[in-house]
Amino acid sequence: MKRYSKSFRALWIGEIVSELGSAAGGIINGLLLFELTGSKEWLGVFWLVYFIPSLVLQGVAAPFLNHVSKGKAIQNIQLIRSLAYLFPVIGFVLYKNEGIIFGLIILQCILGLLQPIYASLSFSLLPEICEEKELTEANGLLDGTIRLMSFLAPGLTSFLLLVSPIPFIYVFSCCMFLVSYLSLAGISQVSIERVPVWSKKFWWKEMKEGYHSFFNYPHLLRLTLLSITVQFAVGATTVLSVPFIRESLNGQSWEYAIFAGSFPIGYFIGILLLSKIPKTDQTMYLGLIGGGLSFVCLYFVESIPIAWLCELFGGIMFPLFNARSAAIFQKIAPKDRMAQLSAVRLLFLRVAMPLGIAFASASFLDFSIGQIYIIVGLIIVLPGLFYFLVQLLRNRTNSI
Repeated sequence: MKRYSKSFRALWIGEIVSELGSAAGGIINGLLLFELTGSKEWLGVFWLVYFIPSLVLQGVAAPFLNHVSKGKAIQNIQLIRSLAYLFPVIGFVLYKNEGIIFGLIILQCILGLLQPIYASLSFSLLPEICEEKELTEANGLLDGTIRLMSFLAPGLTSFLLLVSPIPFIYVFSCCMFLVSYLSLAGISQVSIERVPVWSKKFWWKEMKEGYHSFFNYPHLLRLTLLSITVQFAVGATTVLSVPFIRESLNGQSWEYAIFAGSFPIGYFIGILLLSKIPKTDQTMYLGLIGGGLSFVCLYFVESIPIAWLCELFGGIMFPLFNARSAAIFQKIAPKDRMAQLSAVRLLFLRVAMPLGIAFASASFLDFSIGQIYIIVGLIIVLPGLFYFLVQLLRNRTNSI
């Protein structure tokens, strides 16, 4: 960690504490709303409040992201999110269920609107605070940290529920985002001074130029499309995981918990592996193929321990693709449009997940769970295999 810049360490610490606070708050939000309303419909509305406005804002805000100070902007976003976690607490103070529900809706809306903006800006900030040769490992470290926190947060939240009232957890999340805000103050102000001047173009024209620029980089587009296949599969498996373990394999709740935890554990192992192996395009495509095969293998699985191993294997392989593809994007994308192109990329990735959810939900009518796993796995494996072979032939041609 010492070999990274002070700015990166500030960003990394900010990510750790904010992800922990976010994951703890996210777990308790749905639980509290269901306890207050007893309604699955309310839960559906709750997530729509998070998801739909964020997609709309992300789609239209991309032109403006090139013209903000990235470091200062993400710091302010963390402060706003910290304060947003106090809205449910106010409802508790007033002793009114309606106030708590209203506070939860306001919180969810704020988080949904700010998360994609934060993710786009922090992604585009990374090339400014890391050397180019460090980008792959830096992306992997940040991604692995988020996965690890999402694995640790359920246990921590369960412990907090045992020893403290629910409002304390919201105060805890508030404090975590406040710590993140303070940590992000350590990001060097050098990058903040290099803000392109707003050209005062009509917003629609500027937005079209941004999307047009994205499609003018075939390599970036190809990597984004490959990442979309992964996000589509992840969306589908969020629907499949519980019935796969509980019904198809007749597993217990604790066996599902291990299944759900196997992927983030594997992901963390994959991040460690990433620092030991060559960071080439071939390795990247092998990671994509291996991750896709982990889904395909679930079609043949008849034993829960084997299913755990498949998830663990998938977790180990996917960082090899994710970290390298993100680093290539950050190297190739023009610096003056980095934030905007990052927002476009993230928008495509975020749209892919609900499409995967819709596919898996609708497919229950015609396909078995195992068949859906093999379909989404092949969607990843086949293009990954194609580009791996293309890269292999290209390397051999260059060596002749």
